[in-house]
Amino acid sequence: MQIVKDYGPITGESIAEKLNLTRATLRPDLAILTMAGYLEARPRVGYFYTGKTGKQLFADKMKKMKVEDYQSIPVVVNENVSVYDAIVTMFLEDVGTLFVVDDESLLVGVLSRKDLLRASLGKQELTAIPVNIIMTRMPNIAVCYKDDPLIDVAEQLIEKQIDAMPVVRKTEKGYEVIGRITKTNITKAFVSLAKED
Repeated sequence: MQIVKDYGPITGESIAEKLNLTRATLRPDLAILTMAGYLEARPRVGYFYTGKTGKQLFADKMKKMKVEDYQSIPVVVNENVSVYDAIVTMFLEDVGTLFVVDDESLLVGVLSRKDLLRASLGKQELTAIPVNIIMTRMPNIAVCYKDDPLIDVAEQLIEKQIDAMPVVRKTEKGYEVIGRITKTNITKAFVSLAKED
């Protein structure tokens, strides 16, 4: 890397000559440095030093991560189910957020653990209250799309202090829920990125 910094652009042959190695011996190392982003190769010109630090390269990789690569299966309930049934669903599916849909399977609301906990305080009959009474409604729901950068969604989760966001597809009538992104998905992405390097 120091040779490329000092003499770039420089060909692979010239680098090999300076190190008293053959071009074939050096080829795998140059390939790794190029794939990692430290060097850039241009045909018939040679290698350039990109000037990027490890942190910058890590940030570049994070910015390229898309929602569709890390989303998980959404857990949805109909807007007419009871609060009790929603609590049971949340427990059985082991999730912290339920997405509420109408009879046409379009997103109309979101239910968090806090919403269900708040509804269960007091002496209400939970089997008689439909979730559409207590849910957070559209348009007050943050949504994302499968091709959104994962880092943007992570920032929204932090900013809005929410645990999950529906991944949606826009239709003529509204939003169809096709996935979910949670803080756990973001953590898995972060861990996979770290293990990759």
